[in-house]
Amino acid sequence: MKQLLLFFFVVCTAFAKAQKIDSIYVNLYTDSLKKGTYNYINIDGKLANGRYLPLDTTDLVFTSSAGQFKGNSLWIDRDFKQQKVSIRVVMKNNPALHREFDIYIKQKPDDEHLKTAEEIMNEMRQSRKKNGRS
Repeated sequence: MKQLLLFFFVVCTAFAKAQKIDSIYVNLYTDSLKKGTYNYINIDGKLANGRYLPLDTTDLVFTSSAGQFKGNSLWIDRDFKQQKVSIRVVMKNNPALHREFDIYIKQKPDDEHLKTAEEIMNEMRQSRKKNGRS
């Protein structure tokens, strides 16, 4: 029984050491935040073995100069007037690991017309005819 417990302890220790996070990185999907919606803030932890692991509020504490966090997602009110939001992310089990960064607020409205697949295909056909290709 003692040997089994010793083996279990050694395996758990090795696993815990391999899972130790050495540093954290901000990996944003966008270059700006949209007002009136949740904006996902992606944080990755680099493990001691060189692999990366996505982190969430189980591992991190999120704070910001504006808006409200729900998990990793930051809600920015529609009437927000500032140009950017400052965000701070801290590892719960190691506050020395943290990141501070600013993300700008999208300024242009989302009223842009996106072409349909049919419109794109028609433009390609017209371009081919214009260039003498069929």
